[in-house]
Amino acid sequence: MNTAEAADTGQVLAASSDVLNVIAAFAGGLIVVALLIWAVRLGVRTKEAESPPPRPEEQPRLPESGAVHEERERREPNEVPQASDESERLYPHNLHSAGTKRGQDQTRPRWSPGNSGSFGSGGSGRK
Repeated sequence: MNTAEAADTGQVLAASSDVLNVIAAFAGGLIVVALLIWAVRLGVRTKEAESPPPRPEEQPRLPESGAVHEERERREPNEVPQASDESERLYPHNLHSAGTKRGQDQTRPRWSPGNSGSFGSGGSGRK
């Protein structure tokens, strides 16, 4: 084999290697595109399976009386009733449903003069 024939064979091998690289890149691109199309179709099917968003008439509305506002009240402990006799038992229906009840005094407590407003407020506190 002379040098011209060897050079031609090397060029053919280099050219076939370049063609294989291009074909591999093209095939890889096709695989990526196919995966993206599959993912979009899966997303569309999932979205169609979900329940539709609520219609305007199904949206929550304000009550007829208007907006509900916060109500403040002072609470006090609801004492457990005492059995009148040691042999008498208390049953669940004898107990109150809540641990607290509305307090008799509903006036807001105020701070005494000279007292600090809260712990760590930086004030001098009680003198």
